[in-house]
Amino acid sequence: MGRDDNTALLLGVNEDQQVRIRDLSSDAVEDFLGQRRVGVRQWPRLVAWESRLLWQLSGASITVSVFNYMLTFATLSFSGHLGALEFAGASVAAAAVQGLAYGVMIGMASAVQTVCGQAYGAKKYAAMGIICQRAIVLQVAAAILLTFLFWFSGPILKVMGYSESIAEQGQIFARGMTPQVYAFAICCPMQRFLQAQNIVNPLAYMAVGVFLVHILISWLVIYVLNYGLVGAALTLSFSWWLLVLLTVLYVVLSPSCKETWTGLSIKAFKGIWPYFKLTAASAVMLCLEIWYVQGLLIIAGLLPNPTLSLDALSVILNYWNWDINFMLGFCAAASVRVSNELGAGHPRLARFSVIVVNGTSMLISIVFCAIVLIFRVGLSKLFTTDTEIIKAVSNLTPLLAFSVFLNGIQPVLSGVAIGSGWQAIVAYVNLTTYYIIGLPIGCVLGFKTSLGIAGIWWGMVIGVFLQTATLTILTIRTNWEHEVEKAVDRLKNSTNVEALDLVNSV
Repeated sequence: MGRDDNTALLLGVNEDQQVRIRDLSSDAVEDFLGQRRVGVRQWPRLVAWESRLLWQLSGASITVSVFNYMLTFATLSFSGHLGALEFAGASVAAAAVQGLAYGVMIGMASAVQTVCGQAYGAKKYAAMGIICQRAIVLQVAAAILLTFLFWFSGPILKVMGYSESIAEQGQIFARGMTPQVYAFAICCPMQRFLQAQNIVNPLAYMAVGVFLVHILISWLVIYVLNYGLVGAALTLSFSWWLLVLLTVLYVVLSPSCKETWTGLSIKAFKGIWPYFKLTAASAVMLCLEIWYVQGLLIIAGLLPNPTLSLDALSVILNYWNWDINFMLGFCAAASVRVSNELGAGHPRLARFSVIVVNGTSMLISIVFCAIVLIFRVGLSKLFTTDTEIIKAVSNLTPLLAFSVFLNGIQPVLSGVAIGSGWQAIVAYVNLTTYYIIGLPIGCVLGFKTSLGIAGIWWGMVIGVFLQTATLTILTIRTNWEHEVEKAVDRLKNSTNVEALDLVNSV
């Protein structure tokens, strides 16, 4: 399709425009956005074109995010049938130990989204496999260090204030999950490697398939073979390694990756320092968010009525986790779209992608807010029949609804930051808004007023609101032409390429 045909299509003069709009290229849309004032009639077509790309990415990415989370969710559900003590130990280990490790690995892997996404947009396909291998090398090194956390989790949980019996069960579960951290180290970068190429549907099929297998094996291990808590943990590790195997086989054998994966290379060990700096900033950025939520559980356990506080907060956080994992799909889509367009030298289209993905996620969050508020009592009853807990959860529901709304903005803006390579900046923003402002406010409101658990949640809401406001201002004030230039420099440092010929000059 030529430039004149593209222009005519966007102007709406072609009779078959509804069929052919999917054939528009990024180059054509970037050119159209830069050459003329876009009229009212053209905006719906542009939004439809971008939304189609967005949902192709986010739909499958949401499936991957949710079903990966459900592996742990299902394991904890099975563990609950072993006894209250085993369930408490598994829950604590999953939140404090596995959550930390997964946060580190996801955070480090977000650097793959940045550099591979920009390399794909710049059509530097051969460099992408090297970048992915470099990420795996760094993350396996991190996994070796995290192994000590898993193995000696019992004493660590005791220091955090948990009872000896819960810490002991938590250590049993954590040690069974030790192989899982190495699966994280391989799977997370490879998933981002595929997402950067817009290969998302196969990842979704793998996630659903492994989850179904995981349910079957967990049932056999716990109910038939009676292997207990360690069996449940080892099953979770096995399922993640199954996911690794399927992902590796797809990358190595699929024709879709023949240009981006050219085999193992010693180049993965060269120029590792510039990439390590971006990786470290990525890990810190995401870990600061995860630790903040985990810290709420620890603080809630110090309130005058810790059992009620922990039970109410656990119910709220369950719904919050479902929502955040859903929105992480949009985070991945935003990251891929922005990094691809920056790498391709499309600053205007990158900015337009940011607008569309934020608008879409906000509309979805409004629907989720309404569901939370309308079914505030019913949602509580899914977890408990205790009237006191139901009342406490209902009182927290308006705060949950506001948090759900912020989740429609904050993860997407984080995705934009990942796609643009702003991880270091966002790490400082998270440190300030969460730990210097939000956490102290929550502690004061929780312990010095009658608000209790609601006061602690208010501190979180204030922290997330300030972080969202800061990222919004940062995004609005972004010079996208300058971001394209930074993408070129980043690819030079990360791929050892001396020169990059972008599709369009800026």
